[in-house]
Amino acid sequence: MFERLGVPGRFFRTRIRPRRRYTTPMKANSPQDKRILEIAEPLAETLGLEIVRVRVMGGKKTTVQIMAERHDGTMVVEDCARLSRALSEVFDEADPVSGEYDLEVSSPGIDRPLTALSHFERWEGFEAKIELDRLVENRKRFRGMLAGIEDDNVLMDLAGEDDTAVIPFEWIADAKLVMTDALVEASLKARGPIEGEDGQADE
Repeated sequence: MFERLGVPGRFFRTRIRPRRRYTTPMKANSPQDKRILEIAEPLAETLGLEIVRVRVMGGKKTTVQIMAERHDGTMVVEDCARLSRALSEVFDEADPVSGEYDLEVSSPGIDRPLTALSHFERWEGFEAKIELDRLVENRKRFRGMLAGIEDDNVLMDLAGEDDTAVIPFEWIADAKLVMTDALVEASLKARGPIEGEDGQADE
């Protein structure tokens, strides 16, 4: 079961441990996704960007979808274009995807995926959906208000529960924000003046 934070004075506190950096299926799912992430992350860092998620999707033509953002959570068209150009040059040499493919670099969007501990901390106070990689209390899917992080755990106020759930980050298989008026307002405020139309660059 989840550990729970109770009423003031009865909080459960986990033992403080050095924070580990997890590469979860949320950020890179398949071995090919992980290979692309290994190439893209250091390059994005040099541009002041963070890779949020990598997905290689099949179809009539393979698409390599890379979501990225600045470390403050913003992303504009010019950022997408810079990262797209830099990745195209590196991918031409590393050849992480066989055959022809489209490279799509975009911002995470408003109801964005949450793929790092810092994302859960940044979006504290907003509603989210979380899916675990295991059954907890006979279910895998949970919805509630993000309440920050503690050590390597995500804190969440679940609907219908009085206590705050303490969810190990490494148990989370998928997570995203829920579209609400408060989220839209906060996203637009953080974005500031519009610098581009769609926040996406294709190669």
